Amino acid sequence: MPRNPFYDPTQPHHRPDGFRNPGSDEVVKSLAQVLRWRLDARRDGLPRPPSDPIPTARPDLTRLQAYAAAHAADPADHGPSITWVGHATVLAQLGGLSVLTDPIFSERASPLPGFGPKRHQAPGLAPHELPHVDLVLISHNHYDHLDDASVRALASQAGGAPLFVVPLGLKAWLAARGITRVAELDWWQSVDVGGGTEVVLLPAQHWSARGLNDRMLTLWGGYAVLAGDCHLFYPGDTGYSRDFARVREHFAPRQQQAAGGGFDMALIPIGAYAPRWFMSAQHVDVDEALKICADVGAKRMVGVHWGTFALSDEALDEPPRVLRALREERGLSEDQCWLMAIGETRLLPSRRAEPR
Repeated sequence: MPRNPFYDPTQPHHRPDGFRNPGSDEVVKSLAQVLRWRLDARRDGLPRPPSDPIPTARPDLTRLQAYAAAHAADPADHGPSITWVGHATVLAQLGGLSVLTDPIFSERASPLPGFGPKRHQAPGLAPHELPHVDLVLISHNHYDHLDDASVRALASQAGGAPLFVVPLGLKAWLAARGITRVAELDWWQSVDVGGGTEVVLLPAQHWSARGLNDRMLTLWGGYAVLAGDCHLFYPGDTGYSRDFARVREHFAPRQQQAAGGGFDMALIPIGAYAPRWFMSAQHVDVDEALKICADVGAKRMVGVHWGTFALSDEALDEPPRVLRALREERGLSEDQCWLMAIGETRLLPSRRAEPR
């Protein structure tokens, strides 16, 4: 019997012993490469401390917590918004739902207390300050994206657990923690989450592991959230690949101009990219993040996955500086390419289909 219980030989990303990236076999690094990276970083004193404070903002708790009731009373006057909680955790409120991406509220992204990457900046919202969360999207099982304490806290929220949407293999991990409201998807599969909103798991170029013996045993991916008032794209952690052009092609019939156009917002990682010889296959840099935004046909993007955990060799405040420079160099407006403060909420224009 294959070690991968989901194995489907017709799927190029499936293997009998796990999953793979069809476009690259260089994502997972050897122990020798990991040691070379860490020794080089230690020798060169990397990452250097940030030279500028990571921007923060006081969250608009009143608006966030009142969203569901306000949207139900008057959807036209209470459109979509996003709030950057920190790292890859974003609270998106759209289609009457509160959606949380890759929640981590813990002090460290690590399996061991007192060890591993420590938060440089507190979350923009504490778990008790969140509105009732309807939907949690988990992109993969790395500790900075799938945090045990955070998912347990969300599962025990007042009013009942959210629906957790996860890639193949993670339903069992959640079930072991008593979390059973789970939709488990393969790439391109979808789930109707109510209120006319659909969630689709999308391919990404990354990898998975939480220990020494489970590498590539669970799937990874990104998400499209398709609500009536907003189409949201989140790739999770990823290297740059042809997958993103395929995403645009896949959704083109539903994103014609008369139907409201392309994705209204893309939450794209811009940090954890250095050194490129080690990171390029698994984490995009800022230039590639802009390419992803263009490839999927998003109207605007916000840079996430920076400023919280020092996971690579660039300083925590380097990605936004690079993004500002590229934005200016390429004539992109601030409305097309957002940089947000941790805790900040920004409103999005509601998606409008042209009248027939």
